[in-house]
Amino acid sequence: MNPAHTFRSTFTVLVLLLALAVALPGAATATPPNIPSEATARSELAALRVAADGSSSGYSRDQFPHWNTVSGSCNTRETVLKRDGSGVVTDGSCASTSGSWYSPYDGATWTAASDVDIDHVIPLSNAWKTGASSWTQTRRTQFANDLSNPQLIAVTDNVNQSKGDQTPATWKPSRTAYWCTYSKMWVHVKYRYSLTVNSAEKSALTTMLGYC
Repeated sequence: MNPAHTFRSTFTVLVLLLALAVALPGAATATPPNIPSEATARSELAALRVAADGSSSGYSRDQFPHWNTVSGSCNTRETVLKRDGSGVVTDGSCASTSGSWYSPYDGATWTAASDVDIDHVIPLSNAWKTGASSWTQTRRTQFANDLSNPQLIAVTDNVNQSKGDQTPATWKPSRTAYWCTYSKMWVHVKYRYSLTVNSAEKSALTTMLGYC
């Protein structure tokens, strides 16, 4: 057999196998929109105002109405579940009845939507203490339901609950492989909404960007 023909045949098979592997369904990795590059995140972090966190007085989750209707019977939570999941099937009320969700914070995969929370990357109470207390409720509602920036992500429910309202100074995803992406998301949302960072938070974010 012609060696050149053998090489071309082998190469073709490898290309087809690679294409098949990419096409096969699997657990989708949550990828919120508009995650900046490392360079952009570093520039945005440098531009953030450093200040001590403000008071939590007056804060409640009711100050940030969510989950809002996005279209038809689908609200923000259901929209993110469908965006971040793989093979998600919904019923007539838009509730997810099957699918799988990969949580990049801890590397777990779930097949029940009840095991998945939608994390506000910038916790609502942190937003309140770093600038949102002076916003209109309309602005806070936009923030709590923001599908245009990397503020919402589907993750393991108890991981989200363990994070609570903590900043990267005291809580980071257990997967160090995700520190780069997490810090870029955190910085970009704070930048887009002109929220402040405290000194410990900025130091932690600088460290995490070093994993990029």
